[in-house]
Amino acid sequence: MIELNELRDKAYRNAVVHGWHDENLSDEHFLCLVISELMEAVEADRKGMHANRKRFESYMNLKERTDDEFIYAFKYDIKDSLEDELADACIRLLDLAGLRGYDLDSFDYEGSDTEDYSDMTFTESMFRICVYVTDNFYRDELYILLNEIFAFCRDRNIDIFWHIKQKMKYNELRPYKHGDKSY
Repeated sequence: MIELNELRDKAYRNAVVHGWHDENLSDEHFLCLVISELMEAVEADRKGMHANRKRFESYMNLKERTDDEFIYAFKYDIKDSLEDELADACIRLLDLAGLRGYDLDSFDYEGSDTEDYSDMTFTESMFRICVYVTDNFYRDELYILLNEIFAFCRDRNIDIFWHIKQKMKYNELRPYKHGDKSY
């Protein structure tokens, strides 16, 4: 398993540098943004938008690529895809965990009990994850929220950690507050 505290710290540091913590905002604010990413994943699924990892990796592996070439390939092959939006939801949870100082590495992700997403449609799965996000019982246990997304991705053979890594690199290369976003 990947070191989630390292990802947490990286997501949080990048959010600070890009101005996302200039104001003291509530957990509800951040959790609402997680839900918005999950709904963007639903929209991507409705439109059949999936990442083209094979083409992206082929392009990136041809030669040493510049940051501009990475951005180009990311926008062309990954941006706004279902996988990209799920990575965004995870990054938002990782960022919130960093902001609030949650230890994410102390949880047994592999051995934990999660929903069985295999019999659910995509929309049913996203709804179920949103229920976890809005449930006061789980709200303070961000590792459980992350774990539900991880479980869904495992069920659908989505390498979410690869997508998180690519999106974090893309986010690092974006301008302050991504150019024009207020939150």
